[in-house]
This record gives sequence, C-alpha cells and structure tokens, in this order.
Amino acid sequence: MDEAANQGDKARPGAAAQPAQRVSLFGGRRKSGNGNGNGNGGGKSAPPKPPRRPRGFGLSGLSGLLTFLLVIGLLGVAVLVWSVVESRKPGPLAEDKIVVVEREDDAGTIGEQLERAGVVDSALWFSAMTTLDGSRGSLKRGEYAFKAGVSLRQVEAELIAHKVVQHKLTIPEGLTSDQVVERLRDDDVLIGDVKEPPREGSLLPDTYLFERGDTRQAELTRMAKAQAKAVDEIWAKRAPDLPIKSPGELVTLASIVEKETGKADERPRVAGVFINRLQKHMKLQSDPTIVYGLVFGKGTLGHPITKAELDQPTPYNTYNIDGLPPGPICNPGKAALEAAANPMRTKELYFVADGTGGHAFAETLDQHLKNVAHWRQIEQDAKDRLAPDAAPTPAPTPTPAKHSALDDVDPAIFGAVALGDAPVDSGPLATRLGKLAEDRKATGALLGPDGALSTTRAAGASLDSLGAIITGVNDEPPAQAFPDEQGPDAPAQPVASVPLSAAALADQKARIARYVDAGAADPRVAGLDAPAGAPARSRAFDASEGTPFDPLRNKTYDLNYAHAVPAFDAY
Repeated sequence: MDEAANQGDKARPGAAAQPAQRVSLFGGRRKSGNGNGNGNGGGKSAPPKPPRRPRGFGLSGLSGLLTFLLVIGLLGVAVLVWSVVESRKPGPLAEDKIVVVEREDDAGTIGEQLERAGVVDSALWFSAMTTLDGSRGSLKRGEYAFKAGVSLRQVEAELIAHKVVQHKLTIPEGLTSDQVVERLRDDDVLIGDVKEPPREGSLLPDTYLFERGDTRQAELTRMAKAQAKAVDEIWAKRAPDLPIKSPGELVTLASIVEKETGKADERPRVAGVFINRLQKHMKLQSDPTIVYGLVFGKGTLGHPITKAELDQPTPYNTYNIDGLPPGPICNPGKAALEAAANPMRTKELYFVADGTGGHAFAETLDQHLKNVAHWRQIEQDAKDRLAPDAAPTPAPTPTPAKHSALDDVDPAIFGAVALGDAPVDSGPLATRLGKLAEDRKATGALLGPDGALSTTRAAGASLDSLGAIITGVNDEPPAQAFPDEQGPDAPAQPVASVPLSAAALADQKARIARYVDAGAADPRVAGLDAPAGAPARSRAFDASEGTPFDPLRNKTYDLNYAHAVPAFDAY
C-alpha cells in the first residue's frame, strides 16, 4: 500500500515530495534531514511516534531462562545422586530377619510394614522411590528373609522378583495316603484342609518346596501330577513279557516291593521274586499286604503278625488270594516303580530277612527253610538280649558248677560257704552259718565220688533203699512248737481257738474228702464226727523218678542249694 500511495503522490501535480523515514539499526526511527524536526520542512507537525520497546529484551530474557533451567538441572542432578547413594546405603536392620509382607489393605502400605519391621528407615521415602522408579505396582507380598543391613534398592529388587522363603516338605517312600495327609496337616505353614485322602498309590514321594500361604490341597495336586508323569514315563520303558497288564498293576507291585525292602540294591531282586511267583501262579505271600488289609493304611499293627492275623481273610492278604491285591498298599517311589518295571532276571522264589537289614534269597523251599531257621535264631537272640529281666553277661571268671542231685560233686567247689567248721564268733548268724556248713558237708559226702548218692552207687536205686534222707523230699517235717504249748507253764487242756467260719469249714471238708480215704475222719477238724481213736489216713502218692510228683522234674529250683522246696498240697 505504501508503494501505491507513493505512486499516487507522484501522479498528482504540485504535490510536495515526502522524505522517506529511515530506521536505525537498533529499531528507532531517525529524524528527517532538515534538522527542525519536521518531516516536510514546511512547518507541519510530524505524526505521533510509536512507544519504544525496551532495548535488548530478547537476549536478556533468554539468558535468564537458561540460567534458571541450569540451576534446576543442577538441583535435579544433586537430588538424583543423593537418592542413588541413599538407596544403596546399608539399611537399619541389625540382623537377619524374616518378614511377612501382607496385602496393603490388611496391614498398611508395604513401606509402612517394612518400617515397622525395621527393614527401612522411612516408609515415605521407600514409597517415593518405588513410585519414581515405576515399580510400586510390581511389589509382591509374601515371606521374605532380609539380610542384616539390606539396602532400599535390594529390598525393592527382592519384592519385585518375589524371592520369598522356600519351605521344605519331605514325603518318604512307603507312606500311605492317610499318612501323607497327616504330615501335611502337621505343617503349620500350609493353610486349608484336605476334604478326603487321595487314592492309594497316586502320590509321588519326594521333597517339595512351597511358600507360606500355599494350601494343602494344592500340594496334594502337585504330588499327584508328579506321580502320574513318573508312572507314564516308567511304564513306557518297562521290560517285555511282564505278567502285569496296566500302569495300575505296576504301581501295586511297586508298592509291595517298597514295603518289603528299604535297600536300593535289593528292590530289583525282590521285584524279580514276585514276578517269578506271578508267572508260576504262586501266591505272593507278602506280609505287608496282611498289615494293610487289617489297618487299611491307618498305620502299623504295633506288634508282629500273629497266626490268627495271618489266616484272617482280607482282600489284600496275599497268603489267601491269588495274584496281586486289588490296589496299592502304599505310595511307592521312583526306584520301586523302576524296579517293578525292570526286575532282575533270576530263578529265586523266596526271601527272608537276614538280620542285617537285607534279605536272604533262595530258589528252593529247602534252602528257604534253612534261611528262615537262621532268622528265627537271630530273633530269639535279639529277644534274649533285650529282655528286661535278662541279667548282664557275667565276666569270664571261674564260678562254682551246678549239679543235679545225682551228679558227682567236687567238694572243693561245692557251695558258696566254706566246708569248714562253724565260725568261732557266737551269735545267731554264726549259728546259722555253722549249721549251713555242716549241711553242705553232709551233702558233699553223699554226692561225692564215694557217697551213697554218687552216680555209680545210686544207679537204679531209690532213696529209701540207699538210706538217704533229703530235706524236703523224704524227711519228716519238723514239729512246730507254738508259744505256750510246751514248757512248765503249758496249759493242761487244749488252747481254745476261734470257731471256723462256715466257708472255712466247708473248705476243710472238701480238702479232707480229696486227700483222706473215704470212711476215715480227721479228728483235727472241729465239727466232724469221728469214731474214738480212728486215725486219719491220707491218700498216698508216688513221687518216684519219672512221676508227676518227682521233685527232679521241677526245674525252678536246685536241690544242691538251700532253696525252699515247693510243698505238696497234701497232709
């Protein structure tokens, strides 16, 4: 438009030419060249000047902005360096500690839980750090084992990676499903209950790792999946021509092998014995199957198998049934499964314990019976050693020999009391010892080489024919004197006694009827009518050698020693 206006001015005649305004380098307008401030030189006033802008505004503003940003950047770098140093610095935890981090809704934020546990100094700073890192939503709850002095960055890394404490549960081979469930219930780290025990043989014994808060049912599911996988793999690699038709029968046979032996090197051999018996249509005759049929997996019998239990018919008693039982009797391990799938090829049909933790194997019944007899002797020896009343084994020192009534006796070693005269000391003890010594002398003389009861002289003779009197055997019992029955002060008439009761009197009558001849009465029993002067005739009995009353048949005492001889139940 300016150019058009100028062209218009030029076109009009007589119009004065307007000098052009020049702009200075710094944005101001310079005056015209006439020096009087009028642009036209003709005395007319100039147009109003526009307001001036501050000189140098663009560069100074930019410089201030850059300075501000630089300061902010330096502060940010300083804060970043400080935060990195603080996050990697050792924390306040003085010693190793296990901390359970729960859900934030239940126990506050994760930072607050860590601060209460003493793992971090500030819950706010931990929350801010995880928020700035963008990892706040990746923190996981669980049971963590923090080391002493763990830093914030390490705590954050463990929570993100979920490095929780791993608990261990070991299920041994050979447990029943009920026993496995009981072990799970005894573990207080697991939660939840088991509705019902799983099928027998469906669980794989192994060591399992789990976290706090895992359920017991989940662990059973893991065991069942592991067992199914192991059975499928082993069944695919089984030996040909086995008399088992399905993976279920494989588990059943493996469970019997598992319960029969605990030695790893014997499992294939034991499995081979059962395979041989199945092929010959022989009964398996496995003792563990009897136990399972009686208690059904609840536990052991608590005692050796009795004859009645051996003969008791159950679906699992392989002494009565043919072939395999209807199902497994325990949960076998991988080794037992592999042994049942690939047994040792032998001709052996029998085995029995050998007393060393293993078994003695046999191909024939005769050899097996010898092995059984050897095992019975081992059992008897063990019972003798473990008997509560068994005396300790004496030291190998000379001891006096024991003899029977008709053995030759060496007077030098007979008895424990010296065969000398009575002790010089007086008193009741000395008198008794002297009497005992005299009795031993007499007995030694009778039983010695030249005695009346020596084996050479007493052969075929009776005690009466030899004229020997043995105390307690064929001697007269000494008369017992009761107080006030002898002496000058003894009463002339019988001493009055308390009358017998009806029950005592009936007992006396019964004893007399048993041991006294019929028709004879015992005048010693009050209340019985007896003819005057009629003696009581007791029934005689034969106590000669070989008869039931022969004293030598009683092995509970030794006639050579001063033991009490059992009294006969007769007058």
